Amino acid sequence: MGQRRAVLIAGPTASGKSALALDRARRGGGLIVNADSMQVYDTLQIVTARPSSEDEAAAEHRLYGFVPVTQRFSTGQWVRAVEAIIAEASPARELIFVGGTGLYFDALTKGFADIPEIGEAAVLQVQQEIQALDEAGRMALLLKEDPETAARLSVADPQRAIRALAVKRATGRTLSSFQADQRPGLLAEWSLEKMVLWPDREILRGRIARRFEAMFESGAVDEVRAVLSQQLDPSLPAMKAIGVPEISAWLAGELDRDEAIERAIIATRQYAKRQRTWFRNRMGDWPRIVPG
Repeated sequence: MGQRRAVLIAGPTASGKSALALDRARRGGGLIVNADSMQVYDTLQIVTARPSSEDEAAAEHRLYGFVPVTQRFSTGQWVRAVEAIIAEASPARELIFVGGTGLYFDALTKGFADIPEIGEAAVLQVQQEIQALDEAGRMALLLKEDPETAARLSVADPQRAIRALAVKRATGRTLSSFQADQRPGLLAEWSLEKMVLWPDREILRGRIARRFEAMFESGAVDEVRAVLSQQLDPSLPAMKAIGVPEISAWLAGELDRDEAIERAIIATRQYAKRQRTWFRNRMGDWPRIVPG
């Protein structure tokens, strides 16, 4: 039997990745696997631009909306979920990975650090400890407990500091030591068709604006209400999904409707810019596809 085949479709948000993956799956019977770290969460189907119910009925989709918004979901957990899909899928079936999370594609092609899962209690303890610290204080703490990770960071933002400190305290090993001991990419021995969707910048800006305005009208507000009703920890990833803070502020009367939409559009455009930078720097040899 020949090599197993996979298609990897990366690209910035609103570039048309999901539509391309669906077309490919319909034509070839492939299995679509989510490679977007926000689309793993339930409740926020519209806010995170997950495939519609109709699209999911047209072709098999995996790893979409299967993690409760009350939880954190790491790259390591995603890797293990993909390993299970690979084990159960027919070797003859094409897998189509689609998304905008660069770390997930790195795990597929370049390798990944197999870091043990860190319990919620350990994460919360670190979070409480550093919440009163400014950037300099966080960096000082990192320098003391994981100087190698601290040296790699230009800014010790709260999320990265919490991650590194929680790993060190829960395992006795530094995050940098785990990262230095990488496993090979999951698809290292596969035949891969790689692509990065690369729409014109102004076209992408227009798509982002139109998409969020449509989200606002088609159920995004109800999704945010459902999340807010659970009174979740604001540091959870789902609470930071673009659209959740902005709609939350509108519901609280802190912004008017147009301001909320404009802030979400700006945040999405900034995110798309960061994605393009990642793809340019880390996936520079992947073919660029300019969508029609």
